[in-house]
Amino acid sequence: MDIKEILAKVDHTVLGQTATWADIKGLCDDGMKYETASVCIPPSYVKQAAEYIKSVNGKLKVCTVIGFPNGYNTTAVKCYETRTAVEEGADEIDMVINIGWVKDGLYDKVLDEIKQIKAACSGKLLKVIIETCLLTDEEKIKLCKVVSESGADYIKTSTGFSSGGATREDVALFAAHVGKNVRIKAAGGIATLEDAEAFPALGASRLGTSKIISLLRRN
Repeated sequence: MDIKEILAKVDHTVLGQTATWADIKGLCDDGMKYETASVCIPPSYVKQAAEYIKSVNGKLKVCTVIGFPNGYNTTAVKCYETRTAVEEGADEIDMVINIGWVKDGLYDKVLDEIKQIKAACSGKLLKVIIETCLLTDEEKIKLCKVVSESGADYIKTSTGFSSGGATREDVALFAAHVGKNVRIKAAGGIATLEDAEAFPALGASRLGTSKIISLLRRN
């Protein structure tokens, strides 16, 4: 796959707790230079990043995270986070589901929460992080159905903050079970160009990674 094709699928990401404005600004500069799909950044920097990109006449989507990384915020809080992020300039929202509800078998509650957050997006793109490393294959398959019914745009593997990230097996499982209306984002642990080529071949339309551009610089 051509490197420009790969970069066009990348959500260039900085979500570490110590991220500063200098880090976010550098991420935006790289995203604009290399024409990535978006930059994925902490909610507290969305307004500043959106204004910065506009100030330099840049073309770059701003993505942020909701209920991150554990997913157990209340639905009301997640909806408030989402509305605020959209008002401040976010183009895309990556939300974390309530894993405890999944373990309790409360899929209706998970579905209802996603629907509420999708409404709060006001038409912006919604990706649903299910944190595959914490789930059984049966739970993953059930969540493919939930996300397909929810109106969300993407199902996403991982936050990158738990015990594992994207695997080829999980992306293939998603591709076999999500509806045609749902795309796939692989995230967490994507650290090589080989990974960046493998996941789209299995069905991923987006890649969440902080590593690909630094690899290009070294090469």
